[in-house]
Amino acid sequence: MRRFETNLLHQIHRRGDGVQKCSVLIACSGGGDSVALLLCMVALRTSLKLELAVAHVDHGLRPESKEEAEYVKTLCEKFGLDMFACSLDVIDHASRTNQGLEMAARELRWSWLKKEATNFGAGWIATGHTIEDHTETVFLRLARGSGPGCLSGLSATQAPRWSPLIECNREELRAYLCGLNIEWREDYTNDTGFTPRNRWRKHLTDFRAEAPCIDRHLWETHRQISDLLELRNAVVFSWRGTRWDIIECKYIWLNIGWKTGDLAWVLEAAFRELNIIREYTHIFDLADWVSKVLFRPIKRPWKWGNWSLYPHLCGASLQLGVPNNPDCG
Repeated sequence: MRRFETNLLHQIHRRGDGVQKCSVLIACSGGGDSVALLLCMVALRTSLKLELAVAHVDHGLRPESKEEAEYVKTLCEKFGLDMFACSLDVIDHASRTNQGLEMAARELRWSWLKKEATNFGAGWIATGHTIEDHTETVFLRLARGSGPGCLSGLSATQAPRWSPLIECNREELRAYLCGLNIEWREDYTNDTGFTPRNRWRKHLTDFRAEAPCIDRHLWETHRQISDLLELRNAVVFSWRGTRWDIIECKYIWLNIGWKTGDLAWVLEAAFRELNIIREYTHIFDLADWVSKVLFRPIKRPWKWGNWSLYPHLCGASLQLGVPNNPDCG
């Protein structure tokens, strides 16, 4: 086993990915990242006791796509892997659903991949996401919102997706392929400003020139944030039923005696369950108001914008201000 493959196996075990003694469907486009993924999975399949197959999607957006499909087929034949392939009409789907091409392609691709994984009996779909993909995702999420969830980026496992190369960078993947004398196909659209991710990719080139370790630092931040979120969610869950609860999908019951920060955690968890979207600033301001009111004897409803706080036998109920919110599942 080559040093790169040994290091990758160590990363998989250290993270506790838990993907072993099972079937895995490898998503391979023919690009450098996914070809490296295919070869790594072949190299590690005995150590991880994996049964492998390959899935290739032709999105029909570039004239080179048919040649790329043939190249992936050649690789599968070389390594004795079954290959599942399909062609998708992304343009038609984008038009019918009023989506951008990137979102439409992703939706169709994952719908097909999940179906093929089920047919193959695979619990995991391996993707070639790298540490640079993780960094790009963090910046994309930060541009849309805020909070610890933005910094969590891409995890190695989010069933059914498994990204074993998530701590590897693109340069070392290509060096690995060159060392094996294996070719790959470059998608020239990755260098255009066609999608927000591609535009961020160009911006991050300058970031990396100034801070070469930014990808690694963001990955380590992601690991710590993930641990903290897990701890926070466990604490919030432990309070449910004694300090807070959801009643009839319309009220949040709250016992007395809350700190603003703790109550903001609770409201955020309750809002997720109730399918209510609010900026964290709004949640924190609401929690601040409720925590102050809950330290007073409540004998009448209190109002804050569209929110109402009603008296309760042993605490208070916070009534959601928009009556047409979707019911919780």
